[in-house]
Amino acid sequence: MNPTFWQGLALGGSLIVAIGAQNAHVLRMGLLRRHAMLTAAVCALCDIALISLGLLGMGALLADSPALMAAARWGGAAYLLWYAFGSLRAAFKPAALDATQQGSSLNRQQALATALGFSLLNPHVYLDTVLLLGSVGGRYDGIARLQFGLGAVSASLLWFFGLALAAKALAPWLARPMVWRLLDGLTAAVMAGLAVMLLRG
Repeated sequence: MNPTFWQGLALGGSLIVAIGAQNAHVLRMGLLRRHAMLTAAVCALCDIALISLGLLGMGALLADSPALMAAARWGGAAYLLWYAFGSLRAAFKPAALDATQQGSSLNRQQALATALGFSLLNPHVYLDTVLLLGSVGGRYDGIARLQFGLGAVSASLLWFFGLALAAKALAPWLARPMVWRLLDGLTAAVMAGLAVMLLRG
């Protein structure tokens, strides 16, 4: 597989694994065994749509402007480093993930609406998918950009469906702050490495 696929997979995975309401909701539905696949599918499809939007829109815009390409490179690297710093701080103040709260009474329509809300009403998701992944992926042309996008999309699919399917087994581990300490530390390292790659590219 093209190395850009693995870069997309690594960056997409680093962004998506961060603890948050969306992941807590997917895990909760998996634990309750209620609409878990629907919830995972909605979250993944929203990511796919936003990643595609970022790659298509940002790529076309950046291709016509060396100045914008440079700005995106430096801006993307700055954002990656900021994200890495945030993840590093979180690693020293880990939080457990409580997946046992509300959710058992949701019907199919409510589960769909809730998953859409967690996926689309968080401004941070647009920074991650449209801006960050779009600006990094926009550096590539043709098949390389497609490979990067496939990597980022694969990270979303693997994470959301994996989380929903393995919820019962993962719940005791995800309730441990130490696990999130390790995940946040890994995220910080990957983000910092990708920032360096972006600046060198």
